[in-house]
Amino acid sequence: MKKIAVIGAGTMGNGIAHVFAQTGFHVHLIDIAQASLDKGLATITKNLDRLMTKEVIDQAKKEATLGNISTFTNLKEGVSKVDLVVEAATENLNVKLQIFKDLDEVCSTETILATNTSSISITQIAAATQRPEKVIGMHFMNPVPIMKLVEIIRGYSTSDEVTQTIMELSKKLGKTPTEVNDYPGFVANRILMPMINEAIETLYNGVAGVEEIDTVMKLGMAHPMGPLQLADFIGLDVCHSILNVMYNGFKNPKYAPCPLLVNMVMAGKLGVKSGEGFYDYSESRKAEKVSTQFK
Repeated sequence: MKKIAVIGAGTMGNGIAHVFAQTGFHVHLIDIAQASLDKGLATITKNLDRLMTKEVIDQAKKEATLGNISTFTNLKEGVSKVDLVVEAATENLNVKLQIFKDLDEVCSTETILATNTSSISITQIAAATQRPEKVIGMHFMNPVPIMKLVEIIRGYSTSDEVTQTIMELSKKLGKTPTEVNDYPGFVANRILMPMINEAIETLYNGVAGVEEIDTVMKLGMAHPMGPLQLADFIGLDVCHSILNVMYNGFKNPKYAPCPLLVNMVMAGKLGVKSGEGFYDYSESRKAEKVSTQFK
């Protein structure tokens, strides 16, 4: 593989483009808005500068990485002659189904189609194409340039050859690929989201406050950040969406989003991205100040 297309220049998309480009692949970064592409490239540049400060890379590596990235607002042009497409658009089923239907029509029959979805069925996405054996999940973790894990999710029809190709490709990126099967939430979010939801329930029921809950999990369970802080980092809307996917998929009430989470999402309190969630980020992106409503 030499050419990779990444759809979506947001947090996950620009991170995925970054790691491919830094590893020497030619990357076509695609988004419907030029402003999003410009913002994505600015983020990649900032992250490369941070790596230079830490002496992980030098100026030549930074320039080579940026030189490996081309941007496109036209899907057909962006996926022309690429070996792999990694979709990293919004976590919305209908959006993804349309993207994969379009990709199937404009990509070469040999092109592998991957999605970075964190919970949506690979089998369902693959069904929108005429090449389900070439559709696979590549669930990168945020922040992509730092986190080593890539969940490789096989759909019902994903071939052994495609799975092996993507496993080996992930290793070339310096990642640790882990193969899992296609069930709601896969492994990472099937375990993580109920924990986050239970932490929110614990707060909702008045068992303890925000800082107290996070402190117990950080110091008692050796987690690098507490579940409420992590929920803010992921985005409460994303947590809500993933829990709903699992609730609808399993019909098990243990996956139902806590009413407090539902209300916060409706109120636009989404965490870091909105400036407030369980913590207040108006002065700092660090979880140092608990939101007023929880004091």
